[in-house]
Amino acid sequence: MLFSNYDYDMVYLMDRITLDPDLCNGKPTIRGKRITVQTILEHLAAGDNKETILEQFPSLESEDIDACLNFAAQMAARNFDIYPIAA
Repeated sequence: MLFSNYDYDMVYLMDRITLDPDLCNGKPTIRGKRITVQTILEHLAAGDNKETILEQFPSLESEDIDACLNFAAQMAARNFDIYPIAA
């Protein structure tokens, strides 16, 4: 399980955020639906509020949007290594 070493919040997050190589090109999705975390984050970044997103995606729940934000926060908290690319 991805994030298995994190606390209860991450277990809850993984109950809502799924990774499936056969769904949406392996991008993180919400509860196995064809709605990616990226899509929801883009809506939020564009200024849409939860209510608007939930109207546009009626199969989602408010907790799904929270899970997307938590997932993004966990990804941003990771360390990234930068390697030079051969020219």
